Amino acid sequence: MTDLGSLFARTAAEGRSALVGYLPAGFPTVDSGIEALKAMVDAGVDVVEVGLPYSDPVMDGPTIQAAAERALAQGTKTADVLRTVDAVASTGVPALVMTYWNPVERYGVERFARDLATAGGCGVITPDLIPEEAESWLDATSAAGIDPVFVVAPSSTDERLRRVTSVTRGFVYTASTMGVTGTRQTVSDRAENLVKRVRQVSDLPVCVGLGVSNADQAAEVAAYADGVIVGSAFVRRLLDEPSVPAGTAAVAALAAELATGVRRR
Repeated sequence: MTDLGSLFARTAAEGRSALVGYLPAGFPTVDSGIEALKAMVDAGVDVVEVGLPYSDPVMDGPTIQAAAERALAQGTKTADVLRTVDAVASTGVPALVMTYWNPVERYGVERFARDLATAGGCGVITPDLIPEEAESWLDATSAAGIDPVFVVAPSSTDERLRRVTSVTRGFVYTASTMGVTGTRQTVSDRAENLVKRVRQVSDLPVCVGLGVSNADQAAEVAAYADGVIVGSAFVRRLLDEPSVPAGTAAVAALAAELATGVRRR
């Protein structure tokens, strides 16, 4: 298990933001998805989010929904997600799971936290879980030694930011816009203000997601955030390429481009 705190301390010492890359497990297949994630790491991704495909992804845009549907159609299970985490963690980068809460409950809250830790995972992002309903999850992650990562948005009040950050560990996931995931022509200027507001109530690293798809946008976000999260742009590369090898090469090329962006600031 790789500690997120150590990772963010290292990137801060290097004078840059961390690049966080996302792909859902099982896409295009379990094995080819693992190879794509390893290629992204080799090209400069510092932290990996492994998505747990879910049949009702209400916060995901059409690109990630399409990938998740393909993964589910091929029978991707939680065990495949954990195998993907294990493979990514073996590269030495921190590996987290991004999941809706329902699959965690179905699998078993304590069991999920324990099995993820055994696989080398260091945390879980739960976008639809609120702190007021997270007591069992906070107990389970504490016992397993993994980080519960919660999400804040531009609409979050200052009181809400204090509440969310009081139970978050690892980093705070800040959504740059209201709405579902997806690449955008520009990253919302509300994101920078939200990062400033989070830092007024917490010393945790702050990462920005939703919308980043190229080096210029990555550099823009890296100027004020501790981490730049990219998901839909990676998924889009895999969806658009005609073959698995071409898709793997495409996500590696995007990772290299984005890595230059977070270093440019």
